[in-house]
Amino acid sequence: MTSTHETTAPADLDPANPFAAPSALPYGLPDFSVIREEHYEPAILAGMAAHRAEVEAIATNPEPATVENTLVALERSGQLLGRAARAYFNQLPSDSTPGLEDIQERLAPLFSAHRDAINMDARLHERVRALADAAEAGDLDLEPDTAYLVEKLMTQFKRSGIALSPGDQDTLRELNARITSLEASFGRKLLAGANEASVLVTDEAELAGLSADAKAGARAAAAARGQDGWLLEMQLFTHQNVLASLQDAATRERVQSASMARGATGGENDTREVLLELARLRAHHAQLLGYEHHAAYTVADATAGTTAAVNEMLGRLAPAAVANARREAADLATVSGAPRRPEPVEGSDGVAAADWSFLNEAVRKERFNLDDAALRPYLELERVLHDGVFKAAGLLFGLSFVERPDLPGYHPDVRVFEVFDAVEPGEPGTGLGLFLADLYTRESKRGGAWMDSLVVQSTLLGEQPVVVNNLNIVKPPAGEPTLLVWDEVTTLFHEFGHALHGLLSDVRYPSQSGTSVPRDFVEYPSQVNEMWSWEPQILKSFAVHHVTGEPMPAEWVDTMLASRIWGEGFSTTEYLAAALLDQAWHQLTPDQVPTSVEDVLPFEAAALAAAGVDFASVPPRYRSTYFNHIFGGGYSAGYYSYIWSEVLDADTVQWYAENGGLTRENGEAFRRKLLARGGSQDPLVSFADLRGRAAEITPLLERRGLV
Repeated sequence: MTSTHETTAPADLDPANPFAAPSALPYGLPDFSVIREEHYEPAILAGMAAHRAEVEAIATNPEPATVENTLVALERSGQLLGRAARAYFNQLPSDSTPGLEDIQERLAPLFSAHRDAINMDARLHERVRALADAAEAGDLDLEPDTAYLVEKLMTQFKRSGIALSPGDQDTLRELNARITSLEASFGRKLLAGANEASVLVTDEAELAGLSADAKAGARAAAAARGQDGWLLEMQLFTHQNVLASLQDAATRERVQSASMARGATGGENDTREVLLELARLRAHHAQLLGYEHHAAYTVADATAGTTAAVNEMLGRLAPAAVANARREAADLATVSGAPRRPEPVEGSDGVAAADWSFLNEAVRKERFNLDDAALRPYLELERVLHDGVFKAAGLLFGLSFVERPDLPGYHPDVRVFEVFDAVEPGEPGTGLGLFLADLYTRESKRGGAWMDSLVVQSTLLGEQPVVVNNLNIVKPPAGEPTLLVWDEVTTLFHEFGHALHGLLSDVRYPSQSGTSVPRDFVEYPSQVNEMWSWEPQILKSFAVHHVTGEPMPAEWVDTMLASRIWGEGFSTTEYLAAALLDQAWHQLTPDQVPTSVEDVLPFEAAALAAAGVDFASVPPRYRSTYFNHIFGGGYSAGYYSYIWSEVLDADTVQWYAENGGLTRENGEAFRRKLLARGGSQDPLVSFADLRGRAAEITPLLERRGLV
C-alpha cells in the first residue's frame, strides 16, 4: 500500500529517481533493485526543500489554526524526505560504503539545520500554541491522540530553543550541526576500528575448542579480506562470544585485548578526540537550554523524569550486582581442571576478564551439565526463526510469515517476509506489512543488533509498516547451517520484539507510530519478547538437532530453565558499568569534561571506581571509546533505559504468568493495550492499562538475583 495525499516532488529532482514517487512495490517497500548510491543525496536534498515549502505554507496560512490545517498538515508533510532518508539511514549502518559515508558527512549538518528551521519557527509554534490554548480553555475538543500530539509538539518546541534569544538560537544551531557531524564521525571511526581490530590467527592449533562451523566462518572471513588464516571479527560489545570456546589462554587474551583497545590505539580510527568534543558540546547545548547537564536534558523528556531517579536506581542495583559477580568469580576460580594464569590479575579475584567465559562454560558443564558447543547443533537459525520467533508471534498475535524472494532487499543477505494478520487455518489472512531480516555480519555492517523502519504505519497516510531487523551472526560457508549460541537466540527474539512494536502499531499520526516512544520505554516490548525464547513450548519447538531431527534432550531443556539465574552477576555488572559510565560522561558541565585524549581512560577508570563497579574481571559492556550507543547512536545519557525498561518487562512477565502465559487472549491484550498504541499516549498509561497498576521493581530484583 502506498501513501495518499502525496505532494509533488520538486521539479529539480529527476523523475527517474526511485524516490521521486512512492514505491509501487507492496507496502511501499523501497525498490532496492533500482536504487543506487547516487540516488540518495539528490532525493534527500529535494525532500528537504519540499518539506520546508510545505511547512512554510502551514506557517503562513492566513486562516486560524485548526487541527486539519496545522496538525494534520504537519503530519502529512515531508513524505519525499521521509522515504529517502529512512532508506538511506537504514542502509548506512547495514551495508556502508565510502560513498554512503561521504554523503553522511555532507548531509549531517544539513539535517541538523533542517530540523532547527522547523523546531525554531516562531510562526509554527504560535499556531500549535493556539490549539493548545484553545483546548486548555475548553474551546476546542481534541481527541486523545491529537491532544497528546499537541502536548509533545509543545515540548519539542521548548526543547529545541524556541524561547531563546536570536543570538542563542544561532549558537544552538551551530552546536546541533557540529554534534550531528561528530556522531557520524564516531560511527565511521568505530566501524573502521572494529575491522582493524579483528584478530587474525594463522596457527589452527590456537583455535582449539572452537567449533568446526565457527572455524569455517572465520576462515571465510579471512578469505573475504584477502588474508590467509582465520579471522576472528569483533562484535560491538567488550565480551566476544568466541572467548567461551577458545582453549588457548594466549589467544583469548589477544581477542580480549584487541576488543578493549578499540578506539584508543592512536591513528585515524581513534575515537577519543571525537567523544571528548561530543561530551563538551552536549553539555554546552544542555546548559544553553537551561539544564544542568546533558543527562538532565535527556531524562526530562523520558519516563524516568530526573537524573536523581536514574542515579537512585543504578546506585541501588550496583552493589548487589557486583557482589553477585564476585561470588561467581569465586566459583569460577575453583573449576576443576581449568587452565590457570601464572600471575593473578589485580582487582580480578583471580579470574581474568579474558578467561571468564571459558571458565563459565566449565561451571555450566560441571554444575548444570550445559555446554554451548553441545547446544549449538540444536540452535539452527532457520529453526529458531520459524519454529521459535515466528511461532511465538503466531500463538500470541495470530501472525503468519511468508517469505517473498521476489521482493528486493538492499543486500543479497536480506530476506523479505510478508506478514499476515489474524490467520485462520487454511485462510490467507490479511496483509499487515513486511519484515526484513538482515542477520549476518559483514565488513560493511556496524556491530550490534537493531531494528529500523523503512515505512511507518499510519492510518492518516494509509501506510502499513515495513520493518528491518539487523544482527551480526557469523555467516557459515555456503551450504553449511548457521548454528547459534544462546545469546544470539535471545538477541533474535529481542530485536523481533522491536519489529512487533512497529508491525502491530495501529495509530493515526505517523509521528506516533510504533517505536516512537521515550528512549527508556522503547526497549520494554523487545525485552518482553525475549521471554518466549525460554517458554518451554517454544523452546522445545525450535531446539531440534539440525542433522538428526532429534529434540534437545528434555533434561537439557529443564537444566537451561533452572540455570537462568547463573551468570546474572556478570551480565548485570557489565551492563550497569556501561550505564554508569554513560551517566558519568553526561552529568558533566562543559568545564568538567577532560581536555586531553590521554585523560579519557583515566576518567573512565575513576568513574567506574566512584560507582563501585570497577571489577577487573567484568569490564563494562562497552568502554567509552567504542560505546556507539551513546557517542554514535541515539542513547546518549539514555543507556540506563534497558534496566529501566526491564522493570516494566519483568512485571509484565509476571502478568503473563498470572494470566495463563502463552495464549492468544494475553497476546491480544498486550497488542491492543500497548503495542498498538505506539506513541499516541503516555506510555506509562499504556502500561497501567495492561497491568492494572503502576510497575513494581520486585520482579526485576528477583529475576536478577538481587533480592
